[in-house]
Amino acid sequence: MRPRALSALALGLVLLVTGCGEAGKSPEKAAAPPSASASPSPTPVTKPSPTHTTPAKPKLRPLPKKLPAGLHRASGSNGVALTFDDGPDPRYTPQILAQLRAAHVKATFCVVGKQAKRYPELVARIVREGHQLCNHSWHHDVNLGRRSAAEIRSDLERTNEAIHAAAPKAPITWFRQPGGRWTAEEVTIAQQMGLRPLHWSVDPQDWDHPPAKTIIKRVKGATRHGSVVLMHDAGGDRAQTMAACRHLIPDLKRRYGIALPR
Repeated sequence: MRPRALSALALGLVLLVTGCGEAGKSPEKAAAPPSASASPSPTPVTKPSPTHTTPAKPKLRPLPKKLPAGLHRASGSNGVALTFDDGPDPRYTPQILAQLRAAHVKATFCVVGKQAKRYPELVARIVREGHQLCNHSWHHDVNLGRRSAAEIRSDLERTNEAIHAAAPKAPITWFRQPGGRWTAEEVTIAQQMGLRPLHWSVDPQDWDHPPAKTIIKRVKGATRHGSVVLMHDAGGDRAQTMAACRHLIPDLKRRYGIALPR
């Protein structure tokens, strides 16, 4: 064999032995040395997050089975006391004020604090026209008397502040619990604040929107000398109350006289 042929044969054998393994497969790469990041890290300790729970609302005191002592349910005179709750209201309070002015009589307006803040000019007008003011809670809370003493006092103070913001020098003579759901604790707190607890003796339930003739019938059937009549100048559609009062105000004045409670 020629020397060149022998050299070519030897070279082929070398390539076959040192080649890339089996046909169609790539040579395996050399394993890279482990890096520092590849070393196992300690498992982080997860601290339990604090649980945030809503504090439970304080329980309401039970409502007494009968009205507490100390409530004023009579006018204190032979005259009938007219009281209007839940205002002031820009639709109906001016109508009642106009009817009272035409009859030359005065009434007591049991004012809700939120309404007094919203319509201070009506509170000022009530006072300017000689009528009496009554605190009727901040937002007509029927369960106010069942709350803590601190909550009751805060509510009454907040309402007084709203009234006095509208009429700074106006006396606030009375307090009336919304819905008549009185408690003895509430009566005591009101008295401590110089507010006399005003209830009623005649309730035509005009808050339930009966027709005017029903309101008139109920008031006339239950009213006596010294009665305290409950009606509403706000808190919903009071058109039927307005219509009833056009008859009742002059009628009650003629039969009994109308006077402020005392």
